[in-house]
Amino acid sequence: MNDQVVQLSYALDTFYFLVSGVLVMWMAAGFAMLEAGLVRAKNTTEILTKNVVLFAIASVVYLLFSYHLMYSSSAGGFFPNFGFLIGAENSVDDVMSSGGDVYYSARADFFFQVVFVATAMSIVSGAVAERMKLWAFLAFAVVMTGIIYPTSGYWTWGGGWLSEAGYSDYAGSGIVHLAGAAAALAGVIVLGPRKGKYGKNGAIYAIPGANLPLATLGTFILWMGWFGFNGGSELMVSNVDSANNVAQVLVNTNSAAAGGVIAALILAKLWFRKADLTMALNGALAGLVAITADPLSPSGFASAIIGAIGGLIVVVSIVSLDKLKLDDPVGAISVHGVVGIWGVIVVPFTNGDATFGAQLLGVVGIFAWCFLASLVVWLIIKAVMGVRVSEEEEYEGVDIAECGMEAYPEFNVGKK
Repeated sequence: MNDQVVQLSYALDTFYFLVSGVLVMWMAAGFAMLEAGLVRAKNTTEILTKNVVLFAIASVVYLLFSYHLMYSSSAGGFFPNFGFLIGAENSVDDVMSSGGDVYYSARADFFFQVVFVATAMSIVSGAVAERMKLWAFLAFAVVMTGIIYPTSGYWTWGGGWLSEAGYSDYAGSGIVHLAGAAAALAGVIVLGPRKGKYGKNGAIYAIPGANLPLATLGTFILWMGWFGFNGGSELMVSNVDSANNVAQVLVNTNSAAAGGVIAALILAKLWFRKADLTMALNGALAGLVAITADPLSPSGFASAIIGAIGGLIVVVSIVSLDKLKLDDPVGAISVHGVVGIWGVIVVPFTNGDATFGAQLLGVVGIFAWCFLASLVVWLIIKAVMGVRVSEEEEYEGVDIAECGMEAYPEFNVGKK
């Protein structure tokens, strides 16, 4: 292959990687809209603030040291190496002398990875909505994106002990989604449920979101962004095999989401006697999470089945967590955690290179680390600054208490 072809392939793969990263970054808007739609009007400004600021925190912290933590440590290890910044860019000589191993920009790799860590943190946002102090959440975001996620990320994508054990996770059902859900679960346990959510004798009271059109828009944005999430994880598109792989990944991603919607809606109709829109939306996201661990190996129909089972699981999980009095306003723990486990475990059914033992080891390792580390951090934050707003502030809404403004100020007409 001559130098000009090598450079052209490098440019194409870099561009593809960057565009995929942009699509994943757009998922931040999807999470913001979804969560803003599923919380009450009085808590909208605060949840939007969390989503904007957590992305900024993730970007800065991952740039300063977390990327180095995740990708510059010893192969097969348990403890990552601490360091700073993201290293030098590839030179022409690096590319030409690599024998094809260096085929996209180092900066493109960082950009694609940083939007993944922000996605993991976004999962936490919705689960602790409507009663958590803003600054307690942001303090946790620093630790989650700076230490907790990059450590288990090193174990897997960074070449650590789980990677050596054979754990397989193409785009992150476990590495991203289960990690975020485990951190969210720890936060929900420390935080406790919203006032009025649970009554005596096991009574559960629905607290409807304020804007289902916004939640639906957020779901479609996430669905669209997932094409970059999974498609970009092929890492290249400059040869026939990789181009075909990307096409298969996008078909499978879409099929799984569709299967999740249909299955969740049918189960909701049979169970609740109503076509529950929120369950259909979570069914779409469940299908997407389920296929993320391996969106390449299955056929399109098999992907739809995998997504459909994820859609069934998420409905059962949301109801079950409510019975356990684990209050998750947007269903994030069920969508990303419970279905994330399903996505990881199902991989060996369609991918002969994966084993159930390695997949189970990955689930246990990622969940145990992210949950226990997060629990410790949440408890420290609770002791130092508190994690929950006052009962009065929760009643009035955290928009005013935390941000001093309302998202929907219909009744604020001002002074004459």
